[in-house]
Amino acid sequence: MAQKAWGGVFQEATDRRVEKFTESVTFDHRLYAQDIAGSTAHAKMLAHVGLITDDECEQIVQTLAEIRRQFEQGEFPLRIELEDVHMHIEQALVERLGDVGRKLHTARSRNDQVSTDLRLWVRESIDRIDALLVELQAAFVSRCRRDQDMILPGYTHLQRAQPVLAPHYWLAYCEKFQRDRGRLADCRHRANQLSLGAGALAGSTLPIDREFVARELSFEGVAANSLDVSSDRDFVIEFSGALALIAVHLSTWAEEWILWSTTEFNFLKLPQAFCTGSSMMPQKVNPDVLELTRGKSARVLATVTRLLTLVKGLPLAYNRDLQEDKEAIFDAYDTVAACLELAAPLVAGAELNREAIRERLDRGHLDATTLMEYLVRQNVPLRTAHELTGQLVRTAIERKLRLSDLSLDDFHTVYPAMDDGVYGVLGVDNAVKAFVSYGSTAPAEVDRQIGIWEERVLHGGHREHGGRTESATLARTLS
Repeated sequence: MAQKAWGGVFQEATDRRVEKFTESVTFDHRLYAQDIAGSTAHAKMLAHVGLITDDECEQIVQTLAEIRRQFEQGEFPLRIELEDVHMHIEQALVERLGDVGRKLHTARSRNDQVSTDLRLWVRESIDRIDALLVELQAAFVSRCRRDQDMILPGYTHLQRAQPVLAPHYWLAYCEKFQRDRGRLADCRHRANQLSLGAGALAGSTLPIDREFVARELSFEGVAANSLDVSSDRDFVIEFSGALALIAVHLSTWAEEWILWSTTEFNFLKLPQAFCTGSSMMPQKVNPDVLELTRGKSARVLATVTRLLTLVKGLPLAYNRDLQEDKEAIFDAYDTVAACLELAAPLVAGAELNREAIRERLDRGHLDATTLMEYLVRQNVPLRTAHELTGQLVRTAIERKLRLSDLSLDDFHTVYPAMDDGVYGVLGVDNAVKAFVSYGSTAPAEVDRQIGIWEERVLHGGHREHGGRTESATLARTLS
């Protein structure tokens, strides 16, 4: 019983089956760096307010550094009877420092300790995901100049709709991932509040300095209500929600590129290093990375429901149920990070099948909407212009022609005032050039947007947008 931090009141040893059932060190050991960072700051605070001596603090800090090195080198032994990573580190201190080690837990509980460690981990994980999103945005932006002359068919309902420039497609994904970065930054702000000092639920009667700890750990603020923060997992659920939307955006991109890489579309050639073959059919080059990206989004989405269900019935304050939050958020983070690590090089290595795209680009009457808006500029009411254009499209379909192949007489049958200026907006090239609105696929507008995105993600401007990428190096080290 001496090994149990809570064993004083117990007269019976813990059943081995209970130890196996309640342990969490098999998965929360990955919080060792955060726990040691939090414990180091806590020890310095205890010395600062006079609850331990400076010499005791120095012994604790140096021993914690030694324990961290053991973890990093894979030499720290784990035992399920010590329950979690927090008790492992404290027990190691006690074994090496005796009563000095026993002083570290002064004025803290595992409740506020775990919450602080998890907040540190979420903060660092947000920075890591943010950095990966920037890399993916950079991969899309880097394609823009080389694909700037390419026109692609845009789709609604998976039916050909209007022509768009390829960079307009690439930047559409950048916009999605930028919103993801904004959500991460917002989540990071709420996660970046210090829990330590809340104790089990009511705080401490000892003269601690929570602001000191917040400064040591670079927290933006100190949680104001000890009862609330000891059980709060909003920041974990928010992070899972942000990860879920990233997974959705990755999944929609993967779905589109899976379609584009088929023989039927033949828009895209995927790098073979990111594909696999068939054990039976020797000709197959399968987009397995994209398919798994699409498939793995399901487990990330499920995490949100899992965590919301976990907390929905919990009373204040801490309950052991919350131990179940870590495996869920760890898995969601690991899954999204793995997908993002592959997404950027896949985007960079894919090639557009230019000839195949161009050969079929005039199918589907992609210039019909441009024709309709040309009529609007001739003072034809929109609904009338829509009807007249539909009639012209029907004529073209019946005669298996493009709209640009129709004669001026054909146009006169539905609109006698039509002049030959109409041919200046027909055909995909002319249709694209006709766009003028902000945010559209107009060549000048797309060029302007490319410049903005190049500055944002290729020239360092991303530090002012989205999350905290300046902490990415630290995040890579601790994750």
